[in-house]
Amino acid sequence: MIPTKDQVLAASAGWVAVVLNVVPGLGAGYLYQRRWKAYWITSVLATTWFVAGAVLAQDAATAAEPQNQLVGLIGLMVLAAVTSAEAGIAVKAVRQNS
Repeated sequence: MIPTKDQVLAASAGWVAVVLNVVPGLGAGYLYQRRWKAYWITSVLATTWFVAGAVLAQDAATAAEPQNQLVGLIGLMVLAAVTSAEAGIAVKAVRQNS
């Protein structure tokens, strides 16, 4: 018998998904939960953030580089915080519905 998506999600440890989304970032917790759509959305957002930062930093002055790096880091930290909270909430919601 093949488990459903909700059964896999409910069986996963919510804290592991949260930690995996925070520490390496980039949606690794979604891989643990086998939530491929959420993983790919996170990957596209992170890639877009990197590309936008690289494009916008091309003509930036050398003095502005630390500020650009800080903006990039803050963006990735926000992405990690949002994805980790969402991963924890998803596990909680599935367990309450079961």
